[in-house]
Amino acid sequence: MSRQPPSTRDQYKGFVPLQTRWADNDAYGHLNNATYLSLFDTAMSLWQLQNGIDIQGPDALRFLIVESGCRYFAELAFPDDLSAGLRIPHIGTSSYRMEFALFKAGQSTATAEGFFTQVLTDQSSTPIPIPPQTRAILETLR
Repeated sequence: MSRQPPSTRDQYKGFVPLQTRWADNDAYGHLNNATYLSLFDTAMSLWQLQNGIDIQGPDALRFLIVESGCRYFAELAFPDDLSAGLRIPHIGTSSYRMEFALFKAGQSTATAEGFFTQVLTDQSSTPIPIPPQTRAILETLR
């Protein structure tokens, strides 16, 4: 089975700087697999905040992650300085897919790639349409 090669920096629209932590390493001396999803979540949350999408408080939108995944290409460890690339290849009525790539400082090839599919819901977890203002912000990563 052939494997798709890792993405490069120029394939992403937005970037968020991240820092690994000592606690992220596992017994093998590299980042634990679950840490990658946490890094993606942090990058997404920071990007949303930086771009005016409320993620907490009374005006926050309730986006739920309904699907996620990760592919690994090279090891990361503490104290790696990272840059998370972000892009959105698809926006639907109430959902979108955000894709991520982690890049070591100074490198142009991804060490890992992942994605989240998020659905906007009301308090009863029923999908609702993404507001036009939020959609316009998300479109900047297409």
